[in-house]
Amino acid sequence: MQFPESWLREFCNPPLTTQELADTLTMAGLEVEELEPVAPPFTKIVVGEIKAAEQHPNADRLRVCQVDVGGPELLTIVCGAPNARVGIRVPCATVGAELPPGEDGKPFLIKIGKLRGVESFGMLCSARELKLSEDHGGLMELPLDAPLGQNIREYLNLDDTLLTLKLTPNLAHCLSVYGVAREVAALTGAPLKPQSFTPAAVGVQDRLAVKIEAPDLCGRFSGRVVRNVNTQAKTPQWMVDRLARCGQRSVAPLVDISNYVMFELGRPSHIFDLDKIHGGLQVRWGKEGEQLKLLNGNTVTVDGQVGVIADEREVESLAGIMGGDATAVSDDTRHIYIEAAFWWPKSIAGRSRRYNFSTDAGHRFERGVDPELTVEHIERITELVLQICGTPETVCGPIDDQQANMPQPKPVTLRVARAAKVIGMPLTQQQCHDALAGLGLPVEQGDGVLTVTPPSFRFDINIEEDLIEEVARMVGYENLPTTKPLAPIAPKLRAENRRSQFAVRRALADLGYQETINFSFVEAAWEKDLAGNANPIQLLNPIASQLSVMRSSLIGSLMQVLKFNADRKAERVRVFELGRVFLKDDSVVDSDTTVKGFYQPMRVAGLAWGAGEQLQWGRAEAKVDFYDVKGDVEALLAPRKPVFEPAEHPAMHPGRCARVLLDGQSIGFIGELHPQWRQQWDLAQAPVLFELELDAVLAREVPVFKPVAKHQAVERDIAVVVNEKATHAQLMQAVEAAQTGGLLRSVVLFDVFRPKALKAGETAAPGALAQDEKSLAVRLTLGNDDSSLTDVQIEKAVQAVLEQLQQRLGARLRA
Repeated sequence: MQFPESWLREFCNPPLTTQELADTLTMAGLEVEELEPVAPPFTKIVVGEIKAAEQHPNADRLRVCQVDVGGPELLTIVCGAPNARVGIRVPCATVGAELPPGEDGKPFLIKIGKLRGVESFGMLCSARELKLSEDHGGLMELPLDAPLGQNIREYLNLDDTLLTLKLTPNLAHCLSVYGVAREVAALTGAPLKPQSFTPAAVGVQDRLAVKIEAPDLCGRFSGRVVRNVNTQAKTPQWMVDRLARCGQRSVAPLVDISNYVMFELGRPSHIFDLDKIHGGLQVRWGKEGEQLKLLNGNTVTVDGQVGVIADEREVESLAGIMGGDATAVSDDTRHIYIEAAFWWPKSIAGRSRRYNFSTDAGHRFERGVDPELTVEHIERITELVLQICGTPETVCGPIDDQQANMPQPKPVTLRVARAAKVIGMPLTQQQCHDALAGLGLPVEQGDGVLTVTPPSFRFDINIEEDLIEEVARMVGYENLPTTKPLAPIAPKLRAENRRSQFAVRRALADLGYQETINFSFVEAAWEKDLAGNANPIQLLNPIASQLSVMRSSLIGSLMQVLKFNADRKAERVRVFELGRVFLKDDSVVDSDTTVKGFYQPMRVAGLAWGAGEQLQWGRAEAKVDFYDVKGDVEALLAPRKPVFEPAEHPAMHPGRCARVLLDGQSIGFIGELHPQWRQQWDLAQAPVLFELELDAVLAREVPVFKPVAKHQAVERDIAVVVNEKATHAQLMQAVEAAQTGGLLRSVVLFDVFRPKALKAGETAAPGALAQDEKSLAVRLTLGNDDSSLTDVQIEKAVQAVLEQLQQRLGARLRA
């Protein structure tokens, strides 16, 4: 909410500076988000009147003006504004004046100048030059009764400050200048100007028939007929200025009056063109299929969940939100109907969002507007209507006030001891009483308790904690003592065989990946294409139409990041994410950390695309491939050794995808993106991706320390011939299964040999490898902690390895 400080001080003027006032409000829970001066600094700019305006002798677009600024002589000023003419009063910068700073931050100094041979002793200003608005169509024209020679800052009240409050939903009573003034009076002890409403003289007994058909929608409806008003009158400048400083532009006098009272007293109201109402009004819930054209030009369709005001023919307005175009006042309006009502907050809440717009009225009604003052506020509106739009023929009818379902306040009890415990400082009963009474709350004292009956303008006081908050606000949050917690704290230590999520992030960052954080809700197409999930978890109220389902895989999120970067000409992308995925699982039950029917595991996924290495002179550029990312996964899981086996995944290339196994359990997949999806995402090359269960990645082996071997290890190389289909994993399993008596320290495959393809008519040499065979060279490292190995022990271990290779793979020693 935004309003000028000067308006607030009309109701309550404490002896505080602007900054002190802002700090006081902030520390009471009414956060002052911004303080902004109404106008930038400038000096020696006064009200002047153009007495003569002649064509410049040497320029078609310039005029030589004689300007009266209240001094003994007229000033000669050369001006190029299109509206420079005799008789208007405008801001005039005299010699020595300083205009607001320009783009360089320095003020513009007015000096005696010569324009096309004619001396100019000042400058006539537009609103844009004074930085009062963006209007630069000509000089800023002032009312003809503006005092000549008066400082423009004083005349326009420019030495003022705009306060912008960031109010929480429970502070609906502060959505008006008077409501904020009531808070200031309670906080500072400064007197609050009492509200006074002078009843208008009733000159005609005309009434408009109104029927409240839905008491659960409207609790009170008040209205008055006013005849023979002048809707073509001009809104006074003081009202235009105040509305502008509240962020509201001037529209027409009757609309401006309604808006002014809303900002002043917090009362949204509506003024109908009486002649456009057919019969009486019905206040009811809408009917299915009814349509209404609103004041903003939109046509909406209502149903039984939306409140309306209707006449005998059609719907006229959305209750508590916006009026309809059919009964809007215009320049031709002569008779009006002023309406002020109490709408139940629950009947207004959320209705405007159904139509994708919000209004100041709806914002206030859905939080709660005082139901007791509808009549008084109509008197205030009537007073302004008579003052601005009144004519000698204007007459007012009596106020028709219907109370169908008024709120009944329920007393709330505050225990002083409880308040002191929650707030965290000693409080007396008198302190609590004074804090609540200062806010205008009726308080009854008991033995250690206070009972408050919430006034009609406080919809937020329902339980004891609400009163405790009011006491804390009045004490001032800055005055609450700082108390250290006394509760015993037992640190939750992580098991030694687990590592932290941060350690996983750091490991991937060390491998050159950058972390991304993405929404947990994604496009349904991603789930179908990349996760093979045809029945994802649907969102009831997605923040965007395309983000309609919960993700069951992190791959789609990473692909979106890649696409974003590739579209911006990134040449190398390596990203990862630790995040939660969401799967349907009927076996999951409700608990502190789970939701019935939904399994929500954490996963870690990565993507590599583009060059395998950063550009450098020492290596030839090569594209990232499966084995680059496979090495990254092995490094991430080290020292545990994963096993990779061929597999299929909806997002990955059928022949370039592997399942990742750890201790025989599948923990995820790694592979190249499927060509179909690469083409659909318009990528020049296929990225390589992996996705792993985070719990498996977090698990680690507890280090076991061993002494450095005292005896030198022995290496033996063997080359065996196996079938082409034999895999590296099978080879390692066979070697490690050999009974070597604990002598085998490590095994490494260091060479693979395949025979050349035979040409037509050629025969293989005797003893040569067959076309479906390959030779694998393995280096065995053997050692003993107790003694040096003998030739017999070495030979026995080698033979044990060869026997296992022959049994498992049908291998033979290469000649």
